Amino acid sequence: MSKQSTLRGIARRHWLAIGLASVAAGAGARLAWRQLADSSAKPSVEAFWGMSFEQPDGGQIQVSRWRGKPLLLNFWATWCPPCLQEMPLLDKFHRERGWQVLGLAVDQAAPVRAYLQRLPIGFPIALAGLDGVRLSRDLGNSGGQLPYTVVFDSAGQMTDKHLGIVDETRLALWVEKVR
Repeated sequence: MSKQSTLRGIARRHWLAIGLASVAAGAGARLAWRQLADSSAKPSVEAFWGMSFEQPDGGQIQVSRWRGKPLLLNFWATWCPPCLQEMPLLDKFHRERGWQVLGLAVDQAAPVRAYLQRLPIGFPIALAGLDGVRLSRDLGNSGGQLPYTVVFDSAGQMTDKHLGIVDETRLALWVEKVR
């Protein structure tokens, strides 16, 4: 066997070892991520009712103030065009149907304040920041995408959830379903 073929064999084994190590490291990282995600304490729906959030203009909103009546919880952001598209409909739903609606902005205060100055909303808006993504996942939004809406009944139990823009038909179904 020549020195050159020996070096090629060593190089192949070296790259094979690197490739196998990379695959093993990736599999290990994925397994660790899954175990961490599964073992992390996810807040229950009951824990949600004990939360509070900052308002865009200051002050805190206690979620518990909405307990006892149906609540539509909407996760949104100013950088999310579908979220902005559904906001006027949610505002109309709040005004005309008398439902409690809480908008949790997965955003920072300044852009939320600017948006609300351009388009005043009649229902309360609170700031969830990036923690809002985690909360939305805990409430069933596995991908953490926006907009995401959760419906709670008067007993405080989650009765439905929806990823994407809501429409009048869906809102009417929720009114019928949750009394």
